[in-house]
Amino acid sequence: MRVPSARRRPARMNRAPETSHPLNMWSVAAIGIGAMVGAGIFALLGEAAVAAGRSTFIAFLLAGVVAQLSGYSYAKLAARYPDAGGITAYLDAGFGPGRLSGTVSVMFLLVLAGANALVAKAFGGYAAALLFGTSASVWVDILATAIIVVFVALNAGSEAAVGKVELVLVGIKLVILVLLTVAGFTVMLGKPVVEHPGPGFIGLIDTVGLTFLAYAGYGMMTNAAASVARPQVTIPRAIFLAITTVMVLYVGLAIVVVGSLTPAELAKHADTAVAEAARPVLGHAGFVIVAIGALLATASAINGNFYGMMQMAPALARTGHLPRMFDVPVWGTCTRGMMLAVFALLVVMNIFDLSALAHIVSATFLIAYLSVHVAHWRVLDQTGGSRLLVGIGILAMSTVLALFLWSTAVTQPWSFGVIVLFVAGSWVTQLILIRPAARLQ
Repeated sequence: MRVPSARRRPARMNRAPETSHPLNMWSVAAIGIGAMVGAGIFALLGEAAVAAGRSTFIAFLLAGVVAQLSGYSYAKLAARYPDAGGITAYLDAGFGPGRLSGTVSVMFLLVLAGANALVAKAFGGYAAALLFGTSASVWVDILATAIIVVFVALNAGSEAAVGKVELVLVGIKLVILVLLTVAGFTVMLGKPVVEHPGPGFIGLIDTVGLTFLAYAGYGMMTNAAASVARPQVTIPRAIFLAITTVMVLYVGLAIVVVGSLTPAELAKHADTAVAEAARPVLGHAGFVIVAIGALLATASAINGNFYGMMQMAPALARTGHLPRMFDVPVWGTCTRGMMLAVFALLVVMNIFDLSALAHIVSATFLIAYLSVHVAHWRVLDQTGGSRLLVGIGILAMSTVLALFLWSTAVTQPWSFGVIVLFVAGSWVTQLILIRPAARLQ
């Protein structure tokens, strides 16, 4: 089957003019940290702590190592293919433009939308508790909808504003979380350690799969490769800076949360574990401060995810992996297709229970990022990457993904079925879009 010639040079599509560099290393790192430090801490840490107990910090540490190895592939690929399409360009380079790269690209774009729905729900929950003292779903959904609309407007309006806003949000929430971590360690030194059971090896690896979602936002940084000067230097530095910063933060917070709350308290307050951990450390005022930090964290995660989506969707449309409506501007960088996608996201978020979405989103991220590892392996001679590091990365991520899928199939068969349908739906989309285009050649 012949592929349209417009798809044969993934490295060149959607590249910004050489004089247009609105972002720097700190802005790009802030986008990545903002995308990572959101649901990962405020909606996921409690669930991970319930599952892994005293080994929670080990799960976050191992997930961080897997993310660093994946970040290495992303950094090398971004330096070789500085393209706003990000993962799309890398998959096209590794596998050739076609159904496989298109399937994973569309799947990745959809999982960003799913992640935003999950994070927006977390934002709505914290906002409702702080503003109205309630967890009523109507207020949660209203506030979650509002924050999505705000950041769609921000991302559509100004790319430079995205980086500036992200720097401010990331700075504030990092200060809050670092203070909580330091205060937590100080308090823990003066009292007995809270005892928690261990998860066992399989349970630990399963939790690594879940906690990987807390790091998945680093992929957003490569979408900025076309908007920075010297991407071959700036993007790798930003990726490793962001992942290392988040890794240290997660491990420290995991130790504080598990050391401050009993197993019963964790089970009761899994959704707000970080804020609850602030009560014995800083009192009610600490709970309020950390809850505000949760709002900032989830807001910046939504901002970072929307930035990646609005960079990626037009690139997919130009290569025939999405309908052309995703490349038809409506306002600023927001296209007709993106407006439709945001509407669908709001419908899903306001109607469906997203409690199982963390497993679905994490598994899909692992599949997409493993595909990038394999794509990098196929173009190592072009990127100059280390075959040893990429090979270790593929092995590590494959192991985590396999055990995570097995555990999900056993404990949450419905979620496993959704993962399968998710991948199959992305493949069917490519069958519909690519095949007619090929016949025109």
